[in-house]
Amino acid sequence: MSTVTTSRPIVDGERPPGHTDAPGRRRTRRLVRPSTPMVLLALALLLPTAALLGGGGWPQALRVDLVPALDSFADWVVDNRETHPVFLYFLLHLSNAATDSVAWVHDLLTAAGWAGVLTAATALAWYAGGAGRRGAGPALIALGSLAGCGFLGLWEQATETLALMLVSVVVAVVLGLLLGLAGGLSDTAQRILRPVLDTMQVLPSFAYLLPLVLIFGIGTPSALITTVIYAMPPMVRMTTLGLRGADPAVLEASRSLGSTSWQRLWTARLPMARPQLLLGLNQTIMMALSMVVIASVVGAGGLGESVYQALKTRDFGQGLTAGLAIVLIAVWLDRTTAAAGARGGVPVGRRGTGLVLVAAGGGLLAGSSAGGEWPEAVTVDIAAPLNTVVDWLVGNLYQDVPVLGGTSVWAGNFTSWVLNPLNNGLQALPWWSLLLLAAAVALLVGTWRGASTAVLALSCIGVLGIWDKALYTLSQVLVAVALTLLLGFAIGILAARVRTVERLLRPVFDAMQTLPQFIYLIPVVQLFNAGRVAAITAAAVYALPAVVRVTTQGLKQVSPAALEVSRSLGATTWQQIRDVQWPLARPALLVAANQGVVLVLAVVVIGGLVGGGALGFDVVKGLTAGELGTGLIAGAGIVCLGLALDKLTQPAGRPALTHHSH
Repeated sequence: MSTVTTSRPIVDGERPPGHTDAPGRRRTRRLVRPSTPMVLLALALLLPTAALLGGGGWPQALRVDLVPALDSFADWVVDNRETHPVFLYFLLHLSNAATDSVAWVHDLLTAAGWAGVLTAATALAWYAGGAGRRGAGPALIALGSLAGCGFLGLWEQATETLALMLVSVVVAVVLGLLLGLAGGLSDTAQRILRPVLDTMQVLPSFAYLLPLVLIFGIGTPSALITTVIYAMPPMVRMTTLGLRGADPAVLEASRSLGSTSWQRLWTARLPMARPQLLLGLNQTIMMALSMVVIASVVGAGGLGESVYQALKTRDFGQGLTAGLAIVLIAVWLDRTTAAAGARGGVPVGRRGTGLVLVAAGGGLLAGSSAGGEWPEAVTVDIAAPLNTVVDWLVGNLYQDVPVLGGTSVWAGNFTSWVLNPLNNGLQALPWWSLLLLAAAVALLVGTWRGASTAVLALSCIGVLGIWDKALYTLSQVLVAVALTLLLGFAIGILAARVRTVERLLRPVFDAMQTLPQFIYLIPVVQLFNAGRVAAITAAAVYALPAVVRVTTQGLKQVSPAALEVSRSLGATTWQQIRDVQWPLARPALLVAANQGVVLVLAVVVIGGLVGGGALGFDVVKGLTAGELGTGLIAGAGIVCLGLALDKLTQPAGRPALTHHSH
């Protein structure tokens, strides 16, 4: 007698037919992610009902007001800054060490003169590339980049920025190596460091400045310590990754030869982790450079000060000139560290080392005798032509444009038709429905753990008493991310399918990712006036390169065999994109969305300077007006908002991204 069985898929946590548990084995049940149709149906029923019920806003009974306590702490610090032992015997010495180290490096660069600095940097880049023909390219880039700072008439500001950069990078690399060693060698240390690094990379840089300015005041110490904190996480992460990625066979061979744990570290783990360590150094340098403008708010000076002053006076030419100098420094340092990584640890040799030392020493002697200031006759002014171009654009696009109306009309209509309705809709929804919505979206793309993290982060915003302001900021972030993804996905598809487009966009995006965020605010403020539209536009432009690059890479990694099969079946280009590349590249597209969210949030605080309002304005107000409690609470709100949005765009099985890359 035959039996007929019907097959069906086995749900996670369900035992197959005929399966019996082994004796003594505990049965475990796993939570199952709900299906997409089920979640969408639940949302379709929930949100209209919630909107009809109304009653938006976080309950007053569930709020905790921490502002008075934080303000009291600020008053205590001010009252005891001159007498308390912690300040006198520790923080004062730390402040003096920071000031003296930056001043010493700046004096050294000034004494070496422009010729000496150029020669030393060129020789170092040549050595990094191998002190041969392969080193000629990095050497020429170093020479041209630093000379470009002089041609732009910004040599003195460039040396001030270099002094702060060199000291902060050295400190960040040393601390990053030590913490990375702990994370790479200890599982407990890694578990402790991971959430700390995630928070450090989401926390707005302005929020770092608030307590540091309170303790150290305006000046170099606050700028230096802020830069170190902001630039250190990539070094920690890459060191940990390199140590944990060491080949087990090599480590086992070293252990079999009787080496101790320290000997294995120095002779096996660290040499094998060299590529990751150099990448961490590269990322630390880029992150430190991205802080030079933020640091100028507290008196760091240098190129960042020129950009910040240009924003306040709406001088686009001055701001872009200083921004180009920052890009040139970034290109020099990036190519030098990349050349060292490409060399792969191949020794240079005594002859090459000797030639480099002789060249650097001769250049320093010649530069010190020639004088430190860049010759004024060898400079070019590009600020005036740039301002002329911007003035022409503003004069012809701001208003009275036939049919289109002009950018002022667009900004008003966009605010009335998009920003205000979205903000009003979010404010009208009950708080519990937004928590459920966040959990549902997180479940669609991630895991139960991600959903619980998103809900917890949003709940913290409500408890801190900034629910309404957070939703006001969220409406701007959502619009900026939507614009970024719309443009980024479209350009990414084009770049993935047309190689010429990708090659043309690469240098443009390199420059865009290195320019300070302040640069983007100057022209958009002139075109759209200060307000939310200017902040959203600047954020979308700043985040666009990363989204395009990740989208392009994800689409290009789709299997050529799958595309060939679809082509042989008669699929059109649009059908290949929609039915083959898009589904297969879904994880990469979610990563692109995640990067867009992180980078847009990085500009939220800066948008507060030009009328973005809400949390960004409170952070800036806390820094400039000395209101520590308001600024820290707003900074914590941005962190929680960033964590929630990160989980809403983080695909299952992927670890949290490292920060805003440059």
